[in-house]
Amino acid sequence: MMDLVIPDKVHDESRQGEALILEPAAGKNNGRKLYIESYGCAMNFSDSEIVASILSEQGFETTADFSVADVIFINTCSIRENAEQRVRNRLKEFTVAKVRNPGLVVGVLGCMAERLKAKFLEEEKLVDVVVGPDAYRDLPNLIDQVDSGQKAVNVLLSREETYADISPVRLNSNGINAFVSIMRGCDNMCSFCVVPFTRGRERSRDPQSIVAECTDLFNKGYREVTLLGQNVDSYKWKQSEAGLAKSEGSEEAGEALSLGEDLVEAGAGVNFANLLEMVALISPELRVRFSTSHPKDITDDVLYTINQYDNICNYIHLPVQSGNSRILEMMNRTYDRDWYINRIDAIRRIIPDCAVSTDVITGFCSETDEEHDDTVSMMDYVKYDFAYMFKYSERPGTLAAKRYKDDIPEEIKQKRLAQIVAKQQEYSFYRMQARIGKVEKVLIEGYSKKSDKDYCGRSDQNAMVIFPVGDNYKPGEYVDVLVERSTSATLIGKVV
Repeated sequence: MMDLVIPDKVHDESRQGEALILEPAAGKNNGRKLYIESYGCAMNFSDSEIVASILSEQGFETTADFSVADVIFINTCSIRENAEQRVRNRLKEFTVAKVRNPGLVVGVLGCMAERLKAKFLEEEKLVDVVVGPDAYRDLPNLIDQVDSGQKAVNVLLSREETYADISPVRLNSNGINAFVSIMRGCDNMCSFCVVPFTRGRERSRDPQSIVAECTDLFNKGYREVTLLGQNVDSYKWKQSEAGLAKSEGSEEAGEALSLGEDLVEAGAGVNFANLLEMVALISPELRVRFSTSHPKDITDDVLYTINQYDNICNYIHLPVQSGNSRILEMMNRTYDRDWYINRIDAIRRIIPDCAVSTDVITGFCSETDEEHDDTVSMMDYVKYDFAYMFKYSERPGTLAAKRYKDDIPEEIKQKRLAQIVAKQQEYSFYRMQARIGKVEKVLIEGYSKKSDKDYCGRSDQNAMVIFPVGDNYKPGEYVDVLVERSTSATLIGKVV
């Protein structure tokens, strides 16, 4: 993968392999220490918070030093081969700790565990536990099995599990931004993707629990939530028995829950546009972001809702993958070039100041030079603010691996990738330059990475903004920043 910039928290390279730390649960210490680190997308980091919550209730305390841990978990990604290789290399580093402490429990969680299942125990003798994304509730039982001398595996996928009743602990948090999972799994069978096989069928979480979690975060001082799903635009909740009543102590959420209750009782159900509105109604001071959208499902209703509420950010991540209709059909993306352009045109029409980012895969099976040129011309048409750009790498078990030959030579893939990276650098700089002289509303996240004399935060359009520290504002507050200059990834200015 090549990230030109890291505009959002979908896949933050700076967090890969991050170990989590949380405060011990009062009165529940069982004397055992848990070390857990995460790889991959935001959903994996969110899942690690669920795992930590479950084991915290069992009395585990976290540690940032795996050498003193009693249980080591590594939450894995399977989206690319190098992600899996990174995990295998990391497991080798745990061998010394296992030799020193034979009672150490080593477990692999998440998508890689789901893909390889029990085979993982054969390939990696160090591993004691293999657990898929829908089986985290079973972790205390699985650890007990290992303690009694057995290997343990639970990779059962569920059609119901959403962990809606588990309040995730917030790990390594700045206390300002939080991820909130609104759904799990994916029903889109994109031919290059393993997610439907590793995370199971799509199911939406009830809106009451989502609004309650976002309200609780706001009351604790958080000022931005990112609603997470593999395809947020297909969110749908219809169950009238959900009881979308105003819950005790959630006065801020009353209007939002009333909206949801009316929709459910009317038989319409709650769709993603409705859910966005419900979360936005919690408070105008709570910023709302979401990831990821699918071009086939994003509706004008969602766009009008974004435009209606100032606290829903004007930023959409809309993966195109390819600009060529034949390649899109082979990818099973279920839209063509014209459809994607229609959605871009709708965004520009309904939300004129909206930033758009994307994912691009170059060198997909049988892609010709002319078809690659269609992707380049799509980039010229949209002029994306940011992009995540990849060379195609075949993943075992996917539809593409079964149906198509990975027949584009590596040097051609690399050449095409270099071309789109250069193209995106041009447009990222173009979009940033266009913000010079404008005043951006920025949520302060903390100090700049380069200097404690500067703060950093994100604009409504999700651009990173750097500006001098001042006495009248602090992290967690909003400020208006006049942009004076920019790089291709950062806006630089002063508070006005």
